[in-house]
Amino acid sequence: MSLSPILKALSSIRKSGVKTLLMGGQACVLYGAAEFSRDLLILADRDNLASLQCALDGLQAEPIAVPPFDVQHLLRGHAVHFRCRRPDVAGLRIDIMAVLRGVDAFGELWNRRTTIHVEGEDIDLLSAADLIRAKKTQRDKDWPLDWTMIRRLVEQNYFERAGEQSARQVEFWLAELRTPELLAQVAAAHPELARSSGRPAVSATLGNDLEAISLALQAEEFEERRRDREYWEPLRHELEELRRVRTRPS
Repeated sequence: MSLSPILKALSSIRKSGVKTLLMGGQACVLYGAAEFSRDLLILADRDNLASLQCALDGLQAEPIAVPPFDVQHLLRGHAVHFRCRRPDVAGLRIDIMAVLRGVDAFGELWNRRTTIHVEGEDIDLLSAADLIRAKKTQRDKDWPLDWTMIRRLVEQNYFERAGEQSARQVEFWLAELRTPELLAQVAAAHPELARSSGRPAVSATLGNDLEAISLALQAEEFEERRRDREYWEPLRHELEELRRVRTRPS
């Protein structure tokens, strides 16, 4: 069976010995919360970046925008963008990041990773909980789609693990579910955990008022968007300056 370009690229990177974690749209596909994605967004450990460069060279991946592939830009929170030219993966875009707002350090993410076996290949990706946190760190233009994706990811996790009633699993649902009916259902089944949640949307479930829950969830989204605008603003200015420097006549 011939591997898809995405799996070929991931296989090449994995075989290079680099520790990377798949995230973004393609990770959502593997978790069953999205239908299609043509790009790869990879979180990489800074200690592996030299080896990652070798893997990218093997894919004939060329940078397509600012910033350049440099650890200082990655540690600031920028993504570095590549386009693959090797014939079997031609056109595939790979975005590399090293840090994300509100997401733990790479070592912790690696210890919690999920490994999925696809067409004979092992793919390491962010755990479902970490992927949900990562999806909350998006540029403003990506928010409508990604907020929908967050809801789908948590729903998928809920329906797959509905029989699992551990406190840790229930706390995750209470913290992340974005569907009013499901959130109310979990809160009603676990009132003690719901009362200790501290999440306004969960507190709203105690009155069994779906409209109040929806409004609380909407307020959460507005607050996350505010934090994201605050986070991305200085990075956006840095990218604009890098573009000016690159296009400035020598």
